[in-house]
Amino acid sequence: MEKIPTIGMVSLGCPKALTDSELILTQLSVQGYRTSKTFQGADLVIVNTCGFIDDAIKESLDTIGEALSENGRVIVTGCLGAKTGEDGNNLVRQMHPKVLAVTGPHATQEVMDAVHKNLPRPHNPFVDLVPNSFGVAGVKLTPRHYAYLKISEGCNHHCTFCIIPSMRGDLVSRPVGDVLAEARALFEGGVKELLIVSQDTSAYGVDVQYRTGFWDGRPIKTRMLELVQALGDIAAPFGAWVRLHYVYPYPSVDAIIPLMATGHVLPYLDIPLQHSHPDVLRRMKRPASGEKHLERIFQWRQECPELVIRSTFIVGFPGETEEEFAHLLDFVQAAQIDRAGCFSYSAVPGAQANALPGMLPIEVREERRARFMAAAEDVSVAKLKQRIGSHMQVVVDSAPGAGRKGGIGRSYADAPEIDGVVHVLPSEKISKTLKVGEFTQVRVVATQGHDLVAVPL
Repeated sequence: MEKIPTIGMVSLGCPKALTDSELILTQLSVQGYRTSKTFQGADLVIVNTCGFIDDAIKESLDTIGEALSENGRVIVTGCLGAKTGEDGNNLVRQMHPKVLAVTGPHATQEVMDAVHKNLPRPHNPFVDLVPNSFGVAGVKLTPRHYAYLKISEGCNHHCTFCIIPSMRGDLVSRPVGDVLAEARALFEGGVKELLIVSQDTSAYGVDVQYRTGFWDGRPIKTRMLELVQALGDIAAPFGAWVRLHYVYPYPSVDAIIPLMATGHVLPYLDIPLQHSHPDVLRRMKRPASGEKHLERIFQWRQECPELVIRSTFIVGFPGETEEEFAHLLDFVQAAQIDRAGCFSYSAVPGAQANALPGMLPIEVREERRARFMAAAEDVSVAKLKQRIGSHMQVVVDSAPGAGRKGGIGRSYADAPEIDGVVHVLPSEKISKTLKVGEFTQVRVVATQGHDLVAVPL
C-alpha cells in the first residue's frame, strides 16, 4: 500500500493563531494527509509562530530550530513569518535559512501551496469522514467540549505599542452566515463552550459598514449585537455557553449587557484596557480614558451584577510617571477587575512607542509589574471569597476515575488556560460521577489562590 504522507504540526501563540492552525489542519485532512503532533516520523513539519513580544519570538525561533534538528523539513507560518530583521530581510530566513517556506499569518492557501510543492498530496485527496472534525467547522486542536471561533482578522487600531496590524492587516470581518454556520456545526458536534475571538470583537462588521448578510434564509446584520444574539439563540437548545473575548469598551457594547443579564450569553467580558491614565492612553493611541471606562463598568455592573471582567494592562510604558502608575492601581481597585494580567513594556521591534521619550529602566518596569499584580491579586482574591457558599454551574475539564476522586472544572467566570479553575472535591454520594465536557452543579466551600474549591451537588 502507498504510504500516506504525514505532516507534523506545532501551534504557538494566541487563540487567533490556533484557529489559523485549525484551518490548515482541516485542509490537510480533507486532502488526505495524515497529521502528527510529533516531529519524528513526519515527512515535514509546519510551525505556526507568534511574533508579538520578545519571549514569544524566542520560543518560536527555538521551536523552528528544534523542528529542523529533529526533522529537517520545516514550513513556517504565522506572525513571526511576517517580521523582518534589522537589515530588512525576513527574520525567520535570516535565523533559519534551511526552512522550506515562510508565510505570514492567516495564510492557509500559501501554506497548502508550500506543502504541495514539498510533499505532493495523496492520489486520492477526498475523504468522506475527517476524524476529529466538526463538518464545516473543520478540525479543532482544543478538547472536544470547547472551541475557539474567530469572527474577523486584523485590526483598524494603530496602538503605539503594537505591531499586530502590520502583520495581520486591517480589520476584515468574516461573513456573518459563515460564522453562524461554523458555530452551529460546533454545537452539533458536542461543543459546550464557544469562545469568540478576534483582534477587536466590538468592531465586527465595521469594515463592511454592517452590511446585511443571511443566515438560515433570513437577513442579519454583520454587527456584534446581532451576531451575539444569534450565537446565543443557536447555543440555547444545546445548553451551551458563549464567551466573548477581545471586546473593546465601545458604547456599542452597552447593548450586549442585557443579553448577559438574561443568561443569553455568559456574563463575562475580556477587555484589553491596557491602562487607565488619560495621558498614558493618549501616548498609547488607545480609545477613551480611564474615567470613561470606569463609568461604563459601573453602568454594566448595575445592569448585570454577575458580570465578570478580565483585562490586560501594560506598566512601565515610555514616559509613565509614578503618579500615572498610581492612577492605574487606584483604577484596578475602583473597577474591581475580576481577573487581570499584566505585561511590563517590551520594546517590540517596529512599534512606534519605542521612539517615545522616557523609556524606563527594565528594573523599574518589572518592579511596577510586581506591584500591579499584588494589587490586582488582592482584588481578585477578595471577589473569589464572596463566592463561598454560592451554587455554580461548572463545565468539567478533568475527571479521573469518573470523578470519584474529584475533578477540575470551570465556572462562567473562568476562560480556559487564562483564568482560574474550580477544584471539585469527591462527592459524598457514591453514585455521583463527573464526565469531561459535561456540566455539573457545585457549592463553593473555599478559595485556593486564584481558584475555587467546591463540592458537587
